[in-house]
Amino acid sequence: MNEPVKDQVDCDIRQSLDRVSSQMRRDYNESLRQINLYAGQDKLLYRLWLGDGITQMQLCEHLKCEPPTVTNMVKSLEQNGFIYRKRDEHDARVMRIFLTDEGRLLEKPVDQKWKEQQEKLLDSIFPEERVFLRRLLKQMESNLS
Repeated sequence: MNEPVKDQVDCDIRQSLDRVSSQMRRDYNESLRQINLYAGQDKLLYRLWLGDGITQMQLCEHLKCEPPTVTNMVKSLEQNGFIYRKRDEHDARVMRIFLTDEGRLLEKPVDQKWKEQQEKLLDSIFPEERVFLRRLLKQMESNLS
């Protein structure tokens, strides 16, 4: 492939990935708002659904977010009644985060939103193409690491 054509193809790929990412984020944020959540909060809740009672620092590590970002998410989720904080029984300096019953009930609706987004994204892409696409995206992810 000659250099100008290669450059244009590379540019088109980058721009397409950017548009797909932006549109996915907008659509997903909109769908999360229907259940009173914002982007990122679903990932925090997902971690708690795997096992709650963890610290904010553990959430920061899992989410790869700065502490102020996690603090804001925790405050918002707590105000909405989805989680609560409780002092650690062995170390009063440590706060542990737990799901409320209402927070536990969000697991199925969030899972449904994830599946709807995934189905919309991959609609009309054949299974063998999906396998190839997964390999390409994993390579791109690795390239950025």
